[in-house]
Amino acid sequence: MRPYKNSRGADILKTKKISNSNSIRRATRRWGLFFLGPVTAAFIIGFVWPFLQGIWLSLCRFKTISNAKFIGLDNYAKAFSDVGFRHAFWYTALFAVVSLVLINVLAFAVAYALTQGIRGSNLYRTVFFMPNLIGGIVLGYIWSMIFDGILSWWSTSILLESKYGFWGLIILMCWQQIGYMMIIYIAGLQNVPGEMLEAARIDGATRWQTLFKVTIPNVMPSITICMFLSLTNGFKLFDQNLALTGGQPFIIQPGGATIKTTEMLALNIFNTFNASGGSSQGVAQAKAVVFFVLVAGLGLLQLGYTRKKEVQQ
Repeated sequence: MRPYKNSRGADILKTKKISNSNSIRRATRRWGLFFLGPVTAAFIIGFVWPFLQGIWLSLCRFKTISNAKFIGLDNYAKAFSDVGFRHAFWYTALFAVVSLVLINVLAFAVAYALTQGIRGSNLYRTVFFMPNLIGGIVLGYIWSMIFDGILSWWSTSILLESKYGFWGLIILMCWQQIGYMMIIYIAGLQNVPGEMLEAARIDGATRWQTLFKVTIPNVMPSITICMFLSLTNGFKLFDQNLALTGGQPFIIQPGGATIKTTEMLALNIFNTFNASGGSSQGVAQAKAVVFFVLVAGLGLLQLGYTRKKEVQQ
């Protein structure tokens, strides 16, 4: 015998669900703007408006915002003709690539080792993460004393040869960032499905095969985040550069131009803005706009590439 169905009761229940859903939508529309309004206003005031004003000032000659005078693309022409800016661009690009590779390889290696069940792993995680809590200026001065103490055995200094400054910045950056990236990689490694690892072992996969065919593909979201942070941090490095080398050593060109051999883009913009001369602020602002476009473009390209890898896996 078929059970009796109360169709009227089912219709009433369905009507109540639709009514509740509609009331939730109305409440969302009513209160959504109320809660999003302050955040949106803060974003516009704190980011959108200064950004648009910065673009405008890059097209002007000014000492203060109130006396800005429109001059077109003249600031951009001066920026790209600045040999120091071009040197800082390529120097920063090389630094960003080298630091990206070293930081991510070493951070992943440390994270992988600390997820293999070794004793004291929590203590090691804390020790590796601690350098990230120290400010960049402090790190720069600490490592400058360390490097000068080591290099004094060869009667030289980190400020006398650019190769020492480059690798000094690389070591400092790795020491500060590896622990932070390690935490992200540990989170990704802990989310690798255990049944996939067990299946790989049953199928006779070696440790290296399991690492490259199972573990790394499942950790691609963490790799995406860490590569993005490493890339942008490498290009935006400022305080460590200022404290460790300050751009030294300097090279005087035949035409009188000065190349600061260890000066990165952010420090170059800072030095240009504070240089003597009535038009230096506008040129520095133009450099800052170029800097933003460069970092944003490279960051988006890297995110797009690594996210495709996530989809493929």
